[in-house]
Amino acid sequence: MDKNADQIYIEKVLMGDANAYAYLINKYKDMTYTLAMKIVKNHEDAEEVAQDSFLKAYEKLDSFKGDSKFSTWLYTIVYRNSITKIRKKKVATSDIDDYVMDNYSEGSESPQIDAIKGEEQKKYVKEAIDRLPEKDAYLVTLFYMNESSIEEIEKITGLTQSNIKVKLFRARKKLNTELSFLLKEEVKTIL
Repeated sequence: MDKNADQIYIEKVLMGDANAYAYLINKYKDMTYTLAMKIVKNHEDAEEVAQDSFLKAYEKLDSFKGDSKFSTWLYTIVYRNSITKIRKKKVATSDIDDYVMDNYSEGSESPQIDAIKGEEQKKYVKEAIDRLPEKDAYLVTLFYMNESSIEEIEKITGLTQSNIKVKLFRARKKLNTELSFLLKEEVKTIL
């Protein structure tokens, strides 16, 4: 149904109704921003990447063939724009994941995230994802939050399916480590 609705609006835009593009922007703006934020890690840059991506998609809409979902095509543009933004900035940052991996063993207990309910759980998961390296956070967000298939992620990132599966497996392990770390810190502040 979504693919058909998207296609209807795409056809309207291609026939000259620029206002029809607002439907696509409203539908995908939140996930576009979220995906950009996972890579650029900066609110202003994420907004800029999202806006640039929508503009580029609008300008190149006639090249969208419909072989995949519009969202897959759009998220590919977001991914590439985000990577370009990072490369242009070339800001030296220390990776928190390196610190965590060096200072915490893989054998540490997994967090009792199931004991935390609702909004509290979402808060910790989001914070843990934000602490992952950009590409890991992007893959986790696409696969779990956006529920993109491995095939769609392959089209978006250009990675092979087996590489995506390996990276998702490793990202889940890192996410588990981050959650363990965050929950231990939370317990320390409560006590």
